[in-house]
Amino acid sequence: MHIEKVAVSIAVIILVLAVLLIVRSFLFRILHKWAEKTKTGFDNLIINTIKSPSIFWCIGIALYIGLESSEIPLKYTFYIIKAIHILIILSITVVAANLVTRVFIRYIDRSSVSVQSTGLLNTIIKTAVYLIGFIIILNILGISIAPLITALGIGGLAVALALKDTLENLFAGIHIMAEKTVRVGDFIRLETGQEGYVEDISWRTTRIRMLPNNMIVIPNSKLAQSIVVNYFLPEKTMSFQIPISVSYDSDPELVEKILIEEVKKAIKEVPGLLSEPSPVVRFIPGFGESSLDFTLVCHVKEFVDQYPVQHELRKRIFKRFQQEGIEIPFPQRVV
Repeated sequence: MHIEKVAVSIAVIILVLAVLLIVRSFLFRILHKWAEKTKTGFDNLIINTIKSPSIFWCIGIALYIGLESSEIPLKYTFYIIKAIHILIILSITVVAANLVTRVFIRYIDRSSVSVQSTGLLNTIIKTAVYLIGFIIILNILGISIAPLITALGIGGLAVALALKDTLENLFAGIHIMAEKTVRVGDFIRLETGQEGYVEDISWRTTRIRMLPNNMIVIPNSKLAQSIVVNYFLPEKTMSFQIPISVSYDSDPELVEKILIEEVKKAIKEVPGLLSEPSPVVRFIPGFGESSLDFTLVCHVKEFVDQYPVQHELRKRIFKRFQQEGIEIPFPQRVV
């Protein structure tokens, strides 16, 4: 008799599962066609996120309906149904956490809001969603969260002492993000001399990619206490200086004219070199021991642009000085 009940239950499960899979396939076809007509990518993101987990939801629903409609005694199915509830809610929680995080990242990347998408922020969002799912699961199991909260309050001090460094880095990361003195994508230099692009600010560390393509991993607490030069604040554009020395036989007016002309020619040809603010030449530091010393001041789009720009300008200036007969002296002393 029990075998017949189990067989009927299995048949119901298979039938319901087949119907659900057919309905799922039909719905996703409609959703894909609808998504192709829209310009936004959020709908595709949502569809791709729930497509695979929806199979497990169909299986869970089929098992639940099959067991509920069967004549199998409740004492045999009670815990199975509870487990199905928990697994479905757990899968929905995971999908919701991934979906909310991806939608948030996409929204931040496409909008002009000042909030940044970082590993720390993504972790906070996922943790909040997982916490909601955990509370729902406890409610299904009939477990009251009040004693749990009380226990956490009592043990909070011990946990805080045990995780002192972890919490210190976590709150330092939140402080860095809130203050916005260091942002993902910024080019910074640490007080130790190391410099590079900020790749990510996670819950424990900040990753900085150096120009040789190496990665610096620094704890958030250390970064928060460090003296940092941010070359992207208040804006990316920056000035740089090229010291230039010529012989005492040179005409300062002619030297200034040549330098300005070469920079203006290079503006149209050298990537990263800016026309505004205009380049300037200063007769500073002035009278050297064996040369007249000038300083050429130019502006570039961002920090790393100064290296190829200086390289190209120095070549052009040297070639022009040779054409004009302007000598670049070497140090000498007259005794």
